[in-house]
Amino acid sequence: MKSENKLIGAGLLTAITASLCCITPVLALIAGTSGIASTFSWIEPFRPYLIGLTILVLGFAWYQKLKPQKEIDCDCETDEKPKFIQSKKFLGIVTVFAIVMLSFPYYSGIFYPNTEKQIIVVDKLDIKTTEFKISGMTCASCEEHVNHEVNKLNGIVNSNASYENGNAIIEFDKTKTNETEIEKAIKSTGYKVTDKKEIN
Repeated sequence: MKSENKLIGAGLLTAITASLCCITPVLALIAGTSGIASTFSWIEPFRPYLIGLTILVLGFAWYQKLKPQKEIDCDCETDEKPKFIQSKKFLGIVTVFAIVMLSFPYYSGIFYPNTEKQIIVVDKLDIKTTEFKISGMTCASCEEHVNHEVNKLNGIVNSNASYENGNAIIEFDKTKTNETEIEKAIKSTGYKVTDKKEIN
């Protein structure tokens, strides 16, 4: 029984750890401390291994729980009901929680408020597009966090951050904001701007 509890605990721990890099930006936004968003980005390269470990540990816990028990030939009382923490129901709850945690990057965008606003462009010559190279983004949650902060600025026409490309392509009205303000907004999330260049 103790080994089953350890397996369940290990499964929970690895699922939470695997999702930590993607949960932190959302928690930072909710707490209003966006600078800590990139704190756990170093975990991202280990995420596939942590997911695999979670699946192995929980799979083994289910195997232990479902395998037929050996019958003991004695007259002792064995009808004692197991504690909730040792039940299949608890293992099921932990498994569902692990799945929710592991899939967090795919639905994290729902936690970010909509910051899109209607932009009235007077002169198209005032619109500038700049690509900002960003280090530290590891998932869709990071993209949402960068877009959310940038869209708070006046004059942003479009913000498109990509963790896969390690950049954000931002279209803005140069009469209302500038690259320095945009860079500050990106840095406030905890990610680093490593380079920037104007796109024609």
